[in-house]
Amino acid sequence: MNEAERATACEPRTSPLQPVADVGLSPASSMRLYLINPSNPLVSILNVEESRWNRYRVWKPLGLMVIAGLTPQDWEVTIIDENLGVPDYSRLPRPDLVGITAFTSQAERAYELATRFRDTAVPVVIGGIHATMCLEEASVHVDTVVTGEAERVWAEVLEDARAGHLKPLYEGGFADLAEMSPARHDLLPQKYAFGSVQTTRGCPLHCSFCSVTAFNGSRFRQRPIKDVIEELETVSEDLVLIVDDNLIGTRREHQERAKDLFRAMIQANLEKNWVAQTTINVANDEELLTLAARYESDWNHGNAVHHAHNLLGRIELKRNRLGPAIEHLHEAGKTPGSPQLNSFGPNMLLARELLELGEREAVLLYFDLCRAWWAAILSQNRAWARSTSPRCRQVCPRFCRTEARSCCAPTSRRSATLFSYAVWASWYSCSQRARSPIEFCTCAIRKESPASRAIARLSLSDARAVA
Repeated sequence: MNEAERATACEPRTSPLQPVADVGLSPASSMRLYLINPSNPLVSILNVEESRWNRYRVWKPLGLMVIAGLTPQDWEVTIIDENLGVPDYSRLPRPDLVGITAFTSQAERAYELATRFRDTAVPVVIGGIHATMCLEEASVHVDTVVTGEAERVWAEVLEDARAGHLKPLYEGGFADLAEMSPARHDLLPQKYAFGSVQTTRGCPLHCSFCSVTAFNGSRFRQRPIKDVIEELETVSEDLVLIVDDNLIGTRREHQERAKDLFRAMIQANLEKNWVAQTTINVANDEELLTLAARYESDWNHGNAVHHAHNLLGRIELKRNRLGPAIEHLHEAGKTPGSPQLNSFGPNMLLARELLELGEREAVLLYFDLCRAWWAAILSQNRAWARSTSPRCRQVCPRFCRTEARSCCAPTSRRSATLFSYAVWASWYSCSQRARSPIEFCTCAIRKESPASRAIARLSLSDARAVA
């Protein structure tokens, strides 16, 4: 999982879903490599008819793209992502080597693919977190297992495959991110909602429920910012998933590096929206949050900050620090981000606990802050709708109706957030008339779409508890 550009070295992209023409190269001069991401039974980019959100549940197999970038030019590389569709392998040219990666949810399909190719005398290499953690199991199904991060051993794997002497095990260990090779973004079609890049690996937190430290180690390794920016410039998608397990790290120097990364992204003017994972202490550093917010009042940023402040406030209450808890609640009200229903769902816990302590005025101020934020957002989105596509302009007069969801066509970088905000507009109109959270939720149940009504009903019980 990593990236960057190698435009001069890139071979023409080969579609993984069509038969590859046999160019007639002899094994002595060129070798054919298939890198396969097995279909995942839990998510599918193909099943958008069932839910359009399925398109956002699959992203490019970055690990395979990195491996492709490490592969010399005398290998013909094809990446096959079965989550885009399963090809007819019998119609594809016979490869000299197959590499497979898999999460646990993909393991069964990975072993099926390994058996299929091994039955035709094609050697199969498997890597990734499942094979690393379940080495004995994986070894039964393949010729070779690469554990850990493959960068340090991939060249040796290819040389041994060419010589016909693959070892049963290669231990990759931990890569030096300063020496990371560019990923091959060009080898996959532009059918994904998200591009993907990686800027760090490793985590020192050792959480008992998490596999990151066991797989990537406890040292927080950071990729050179220059390389990250060059990589982002090669990503064709407008939305980018930064796959780091914790983008901001755990120490002050880690967070300063994150700030430098954000500054470089702003200076590069990449015109991309991005998503990342961090620990909740991100809400403690205002400069970090300001730099991370690509656009003022961006809803993804607001959603993260809103949740973080509510969690941090509850932590302060556990420490019997009432003042800081109230401050976090009010900061959450200034950055509600996603639909304000969040305030009547799990995030209502902080407000409820403060009410139980008699802090009624503090909670009422929280609601007022949320409504003020909403009023500004509604005004902004009306302006955005008027200035973008004709479809958005048609929707704008009906902003307080759920038909506004038709505004989700990808006509501008704001279209996705326009869709979200337009649906919330009717919630805002309810909040303007409502004198209490109960009235707000009751109004929304009457007014909104079936999905929103279901959420509102769940929220109503929390609102009653707060009344």
